[in-house]
Amino acid sequence: MVGYKNSGKTTLICDLIPQLQRHGCTVAVIKHDAHDYDMDHPGTDTWQQRQAGASAIAITSGRKTSVIEDRSSSLPELISAFSSYDYVLVEGFKHEAYPKIVLVHNEEDLSLLNNAQNKVAAAFWEEMKDKMRIEPGIRQFGINDSAAIADFLWQQRTYFQNFNI
Repeated sequence: MVGYKNSGKTTLICDLIPQLQRHGCTVAVIKHDAHDYDMDHPGTDTWQQRQAGASAIAITSGRKTSVIEDRSSSLPELISAFSSYDYVLVEGFKHEAYPKIVLVHNEEDLSLLNNAQNKVAAAFWEEMKDKMRIEPGIRQFGINDSAAIADFLWQQRTYFQNFNI
C-alpha cells in the first residue's frame, strides 16, 4: 500500500485486516516511517535498559512479544520474519519491488500512480475518479471499497503468496 501523507493508507489497512481474517487468514503489517520514532517510554524497564546501552531489547508475555533494535531492517528481512502469516500488508516502502496498491487522494498523487513500480491496483478518492488514467490490467477501487479490495487480495492470494522481493 503506497500513497502520500494522509492518503488513507493506515485506514485502509485497518479495514482490510478483519476482512482477510474472515477468510481464516492471519495478517501482519509492516509500516515504513520516514521519521525517527520511539515505541518505548521513559520510566519503563525496557527504556531504562536501552538508556543503559542495550542495542536491542525484547519483552514478552503470554500474549505478545515486542522487540526493539537500534538498527534499520530491510523490507525482505521484515517479510521473512513474518513468513508464518498468511498476509503481510506493507504500508509505505514506495521504491521497493513488492506488489502495490497505490492510493490517489489528490492530483499530486497521480505522479506516484504513474511512477510506482509493480502496481497491481489503485484506490482513489471520489474526487479523483474522473482524473484517473491508468494502464490496462491495473484494478481500480474506490478508497472506501475495502470489501472489494479484500476480495481482490483473497482471489489473487496465490500471486501474492508466491511473490518474492
